[in-house]
Amino acid sequence: MGTGLFDSPTAPLRHEPSLAGVGDDYRPLSGTAIAAAALAVVSPVIFLGWPFAAVPVVATLLAAVGVRDTRRRPEAVSGGGIAWAALAVATLVLITGFATLAISYAAELPDGYTRLNYTMLQPLPGDPPTAVPDAARSISGQDVLLKGYMYPGSRQRGISDFLLVRDQGDCCFGGNPKITDRVLVRLTDRAGIEFTPRLIKIAGRFRVESAGAPDLGGGVLYHLDDAFVR
Repeated sequence: MGTGLFDSPTAPLRHEPSLAGVGDDYRPLSGTAIAAAALAVVSPVIFLGWPFAAVPVVATLLAAVGVRDTRRRPEAVSGGGIAWAALAVATLVLITGFATLAISYAAELPDGYTRLNYTMLQPLPGDPPTAVPDAARSISGQDVLLKGYMYPGSRQRGISDFLLVRDQGDCCFGGNPKITDRVLVRLTDRAGIEFTPRLIKIAGRFRVESAGAPDLGGGVLYHLDDAFVR
């Protein structure tokens, strides 16, 4: 058949490669699994103390959710292996961390000593701020273990007498701790210790007696005599 002046010859049809199926196997990584893995990596911070136990706990929970999601929706998300690995690491760290902290907690108390905390030293509701509760009076004269922070003074070394206060906010940011939040410590070893901003454990003979300590931040109601760092 002839072609006209403006007719173009018919070009043979070319078969373009089909894009169907390209990328059909792609599945995004589970965000929960990734978050669980990140927390599992840092979960050993539990060995620094009880407040950090939340890290492996959350890592374990997130990993369990990640495992569940990747098993229920394998066609939609990937990362099951990551979730399983995070679950194994977080669980192992959680178990060993709790065991280590529990053993340390039990071992820190000397034989014959009683645990004391600042809650036991606070006046009852409605009582004056300087009132000594019965809980404190009942253990006066007993050997106790108390945790707290050193109140900073002018000396950094050779400190044998110092105030042990309830929290770091009072002792490190210029606050003046209330009288029931301070305990005057007198170490048996008069060579003393160095100042530290970290939480310390002090064992000694607890005594209730109102006294002035102008060089150590004011008056006190509570004392730890014959004390030593645990």
